[in-house]
Amino acid sequence: MPTGRQAPTVASMENITPPGTPAKRALAVLDTPPPAIPLPAKRISAKVRRAIDLMVSGDCRKICDAAEKVGLARESLFRALSTPHVAEHMRQKVLRSLAIAAARAGAVKGELLDSDSELVRDRASSFVLGLAGIAPAATPNVSVNLEVRAGYVIDLSDDPPRTQALRVVSHTAAPLIDHEAGDDE
Repeated sequence: MPTGRQAPTVASMENITPPGTPAKRALAVLDTPPPAIPLPAKRISAKVRRAIDLMVSGDCRKICDAAEKVGLARESLFRALSTPHVAEHMRQKVLRSLAIAAARAGAVKGELLDSDSELVRDRASSFVLGLAGIAPAATPNVSVNLEVRAGYVIDLSDDPPRTQALRVVSHTAAPLIDHEAGDDE
């Protein structure tokens, strides 16, 4: 029975990836190095090429979604993506897509240098300088040497003390104090 009040909507954390981001499978291809020996050119069907384009462009995030859109069975597309020549084709597509995105990202960083916000300008300039190899130290290096010593310092050397402010305990044995057990009782 509807009450007239709607439940508050809660943001879903599962779909926070911005649109246009390549699918995880497309980005995972970048982890594999290119083959050492160039592969002979093998045929890749038009449907598989379209599915790869959909995944790389970010229109489809899952293999099953891309397969459904191009009219292939999920297993067939998965099997095709597992072959070396198709994986290399996908890798090349992803690299081209990321090269274009990198150019756009560079332009955005350049525009952010002229932002009204000081924080944004600072972060953009730090990023750009970091790319140029000019970056602040990750952790500040504080080195304070005040010659302050806490507690006792035991010097076992035969050298005379450097300063008179230190009390030196020598390594020569002091005479033993004779004590008999019957005296205290």
